[in-house]
Amino acid sequence: MPNLQPVDRLDIHILVDNATDSLSSVPKHVEPEFSYLHRKGMRLLSGKCICCASHGLSCLITAQRGGASHTALFDSGPEADTFARNVSQLGIDLGIVEAVVLSHGHWDHAGGMLRAIDMIRAGGRNRDLPYYAHPDMFRSRGRQLPDGGILPMEDVPSIAELTAHGAKVVSTREPQTFLDGMFYLSAEIPRVTPFETGLPFHCVKTDKGWELDPWIIDERWLGVNVAGKGLVVFTACSHAGVVNVLKDARAKHPDIPLYCVLGGFHLSGATEKIIPDTVAALRELGLTYIAAGHCTGWRAMAALSAAFGDQVVTPTAVGKRFVF
Repeated sequence: MPNLQPVDRLDIHILVDNATDSLSSVPKHVEPEFSYLHRKGMRLLSGKCICCASHGLSCLITAQRGGASHTALFDSGPEADTFARNVSQLGIDLGIVEAVVLSHGHWDHAGGMLRAIDMIRAGGRNRDLPYYAHPDMFRSRGRQLPDGGILPMEDVPSIAELTAHGAKVVSTREPQTFLDGMFYLSAEIPRVTPFETGLPFHCVKTDKGWELDPWIIDERWLGVNVAGKGLVVFTACSHAGVVNVLKDARAKHPDIPLYCVLGGFHLSGATEKIIPDTVAALRELGLTYIAAGHCTGWRAMAALSAAFGDQVVTPTAVGKRFVF
């Protein structure tokens, strides 16, 4: 198992998320968008200054150990203009990004990716930009409609497109540890719980035509080990089930306690029925913080808040910073 070295500090900035919320109170380790913008020089609060919420997820993740600091981009949200606007509003220089991870092959996580790579490489920096992907991410996806028809999804950028924009694609099913051992990217996530059975009506296009594909096996999680605290697990959509994700994280790093899970839990729509089982299973995992957002859904968010309280649960939102 690749060795995941502990880091002294982890800074997570939400670049794209479904929600915007700078009014709710937050714990000390979280900074809302408005506070961040004011600290960075905003003197007039208006719609011209703030970020846009959009259906998708993108996180800028910076890990520090001693004098060394490394930054990875985890997904890019659904489309380029939202990603670029939010990066600009937040005053972020993407030149610090040294690696890019696409969590799985869906448009709401990859639609802004080519613009993101261009912004990262602007000015000739990051000439060899690693881009971590699973080979199945590049298949065409779709959603089966009630009448049996298929609504196709936009494809994620191909290896050829990514390479043309300057990314060095690492397409593998194997786990990866990168950036001085500060980041761990999982392999395929084992499905071990009886209630997490994938995304109904999800399809993939094969040489035989459209076929049901509820498992979305290309999805992977990203982990960082914060010294004295434990493992922070990034799960963009949890199509494998957030409990399966966390059980895999614990199995792969049994000596590191689970500390925080951040991302989308996909407990909305057809998967709302497993909210009670999910909440019950999460109780057994000993998490200190739960930062849910994107596709989690309001019913699941309400159930998580009722079960764990706001000392544990803090929803993600565009522009928020989490610092551990």
